[in-house]
Amino acid sequence: MHWLRHRRSLALAAGLDALGVSLLAVWIDKARNGQIERQLGLLVLIMAIYWSLGWLFGSYTLLKQARLRWVQLVVRVGLTSLATVVAGAVLGWLLRASPQITLLHRGSLIPLFALAATWSVAVRLGIRRLARASGNERWLVLAHAEESDRILLEWRRLGENAPPTIQSLQDAEPMEAALIGQGDSPGGVALSPGVLGQPDVQGGVEAVVANGWAITTLAQLAEQELQRIPPHWVGDQWMLFSGRIEGSRFGFEQQLKRYADVLISLLLLVLTAPLLALAALLIKLGDQGPILYRQCRTGRLGQPFDVIKLRTMVADAEPERAVWSEPNDQRITAMGGWLRRTRLDELPQLINVLRGEMSLIGPRPERPELEGELVRRIPNYRLRHWAMPGLSGWAQVNMPYTSTVEDAELKLSYDLFYLRNSSIWLDLLILFKTIKIVLKAAGR
Repeated sequence: MHWLRHRRSLALAAGLDALGVSLLAVWIDKARNGQIERQLGLLVLIMAIYWSLGWLFGSYTLLKQARLRWVQLVVRVGLTSLATVVAGAVLGWLLRASPQITLLHRGSLIPLFALAATWSVAVRLGIRRLARASGNERWLVLAHAEESDRILLEWRRLGENAPPTIQSLQDAEPMEAALIGQGDSPGGVALSPGVLGQPDVQGGVEAVVANGWAITTLAQLAEQELQRIPPHWVGDQWMLFSGRIEGSRFGFEQQLKRYADVLISLLLLVLTAPLLALAALLIKLGDQGPILYRQCRTGRLGQPFDVIKLRTMVADAEPERAVWSEPNDQRITAMGGWLRRTRLDELPQLINVLRGEMSLIGPRPERPELEGELVRRIPNYRLRHWAMPGLSGWAQVNMPYTSTVEDAELKLSYDLFYLRNSSIWLDLLILFKTIKIVLKAAGR
């Protein structure tokens, strides 16, 4: 599971945070002559609050960045600790905590999480130093000269991912000749689509493996390192994704996902009914236009269906033809902007989920009017139709809103990763990341 590999450091940081907070709580409680053994459940609850707020404020995701900036680290960990102190104080007030409940006293909470913040900063710095000392597995990409710029672009497209070493290979040059001078330590070699198309590529692969180097394709390296698969590197290997189209829709995992879709959709519709009613009222009062908006989208295996959304644009926003929504789009109403940031305009699509037209998690369905150009300009675009479309997907939690063909290609690279790696656990990760976006009103 490539997505899990990138989160080992996050899990390690969370575990060390728990250890540090627990030991500090025991020490402070003993200093105050408390009885920590009678407050273990409360300690677990406080630790869960600290974890949750750290996740919300991004104190763990800092570890995935290429550079760990001091200001970001201090601010995010500091906000997490301060918010935990406030949450603990409010909890103590609500519970009317007795003097024996020392963990909820300000005299315990403030020193506990002041020290916990220092500990958490040290943990993150230590994990990053350990990662640099151990060194990441060295990958060498064999590619033709004209492919190098595109490889560098993909690695730097959404941030500061350090690109692999690229070795240019002439059309008829043997692979083993390109490895001379690369060192004797075993590492990994990734082959670009151009190199894979050379004659006698299998003989070159055998020579590389014989020298102790692991070998893979550029698409698989991107899947491992970038957690997405650029569609132009898939080439004619698109049948690698066929497990999604050939797999039984009545297997255990598929049935479990469908059960969760129905159960969670019903629960969300009930819980958000008052919010939906308020939003509907504000939309109607805004311009007297319709509350709901229906739009044709492409579903699984290319079948069209109508999605249902709360209207966020002025009525008749597209009188002539379908166009991309852009940043600061003047067609979006004031209420619509807030609905989009919080993703609340998508809630009526829970009805599509109950109908079986969508899932909670999957590639976002696109409009047929826009897909014609995308199919022509982006290789392997139709592969995304092999999965049930969803309210939220791997692309939506990893990149901004798409408004160009280039954005759609980047979005497809995430959808292809989801096709290759989809599981209940990845769906849960996407669900939690979506909740984080909603809570932070970070949508568009």
